[in-house]
Amino acid sequence: MLGIGDVDYMDPSVSYFTVGNEGLRLWSRNLYTYPAIPGKTSDVTPDLATALPNVSSDGTTYTLTIRKGAMWNTSPPRQVTGADAVRGLERSCNPVHPSGAVADYINLVQGLSDFCTAFEKVTPSVDAIKSFLKSNSISGVSVSPNNPLTVTYKLTQPTTYFTGLLALSQFAPVPVEYLDYLPVSAALAQHTIADGPYMIKSYTPARTLDFVRNPSWKASTDPIRKAYVDEIKVNESGNATSIQQQIAANTSAADLEWGTATPPPSDIPSLMSAHDDRLVVGPTYGINPYIVYNYLSPNNGGALGKDLAVRQGLNYAINRSELIQDAGGPQVSPALTHVLPPGVVGSKSFDLYPYNKTKAKQLLSGHGLTLKMLYQADDPTQSKVFQSVQSDLAAVGVKVTGIGVPSADIYTKYLEVPSTATRGVWDIAITSWYPDWYGNNAVNYLLPLFASTSFPPNSANFSFMKNSSIDALIKKGQTASSQSEATQTWTQTDQAVMKQAPMYPVSSPNFVGFHSSLVHNAVYVPNIQQIDPTNVWLSS
Repeated sequence: MLGIGDVDYMDPSVSYFTVGNEGLRLWSRNLYTYPAIPGKTSDVTPDLATALPNVSSDGTTYTLTIRKGAMWNTSPPRQVTGADAVRGLERSCNPVHPSGAVADYINLVQGLSDFCTAFEKVTPSVDAIKSFLKSNSISGVSVSPNNPLTVTYKLTQPTTYFTGLLALSQFAPVPVEYLDYLPVSAALAQHTIADGPYMIKSYTPARTLDFVRNPSWKASTDPIRKAYVDEIKVNESGNATSIQQQIAANTSAADLEWGTATPPPSDIPSLMSAHDDRLVVGPTYGINPYIVYNYLSPNNGGALGKDLAVRQGLNYAINRSELIQDAGGPQVSPALTHVLPPGVVGSKSFDLYPYNKTKAKQLLSGHGLTLKMLYQADDPTQSKVFQSVQSDLAAVGVKVTGIGVPSADIYTKYLEVPSTATRGVWDIAITSWYPDWYGNNAVNYLLPLFASTSFPPNSANFSFMKNSSIDALIKKGQTASSQSEATQTWTQTDQAVMKQAPMYPVSSPNFVGFHSSLVHNAVYVPNIQQIDPTNVWLSS
């Protein structure tokens, strides 16, 4: 496998990005995950759990049992237990580096918020963490006294999507030996313990990863991974052009892409038109790119936050079809005209702001806007989108100046720093969003992006929108007693958000991947944003 970029962390309790998920897929098993079966790749499916959870009649208690025979590759091999699953969740809010996913569930599991508040105050040392975990527990999570493989989660409210949350690696079991190392530490990364079909033979950060067979793994306990190949060697330091050339040539050291590697954008049209069967295309269920409006900007008399007509006028002024071409064309970047991408529970197609220069001019008349647009200057797509938006808005009398920044800075130095919004450093920005889990996950778009309950850096509500009606709809969807009620509410919330025009969605892009002709059963899985390496086999 040839790629660009490393996993974020080897620590399952903390890893939060898709490359991390891809690495974990090989050696660390979740309670639930997503199968490499076409048409079912976003369906939450039992992994370590024996079945989907048993849910109480009031929707507040979830119980599951871990498969007997699922083993850690310790010496001697040891059964994965419910206590291991509890430990994994506890470690997700550790004081060294809590997972970015904690916000998804911290207020749902009884006692977790209080547990995490206390844990974050602990001295970030091995001894202090061990001591805290020995004397503290999450009141809403328990292991059955009659069966050490059975775990129960008690929730603060009915939550129809909690099974999806159980598919996060933050709920994955971790062995007790991990308490001998600091979370996310280099030492832990070099002492991983596997319960999947592969284990890590060697790891040089940002350079190489070598996975070999885990002798403690039993195929009979794993319904997700077939693990046909014996060894997986990963080179993480490539570039898109070289990787594509090597894989296309069927060289012996190039079978699959790894991480963020994809065919160069310039190659994709010809590969698609040739119907090359080595090309794999699938939905990401992301929103990328979208344009967000800064409600807190004092520029232009605070018009972006104060005047709905201004935001609506900007939306009418932008020609989505041009931006789609900037992003690779409709086959790569299908249009998205609202928040929830197709395939997400509650998604229903509508477009409140079709391109209309006349209407845009009417709504923007008299404002004389000058806007600062934040974008990733080292991202070719974002650079093109900026230029197109600048041209579109100029045509309706709006001046746009660019603030091009490195990709590494756009969140940590700008979008996640509230003072840059309040000071008017930027007025509009190009950004993106991908969900933490799949299937029943509409809340994972609407809550972090638009709720008034939290703002950056603790959420992705980069517009800083506050709307009590939308908050109430999100809460209604969260606490719905049935899936049908939740679905209807998420549809209503999507429409309510777009009426407020805090953003302009452009596309829900497709994943485009490539493999050599020696690779068979190449199935793209959205959770890892790549072809699943644990289910392919090779021909000579």
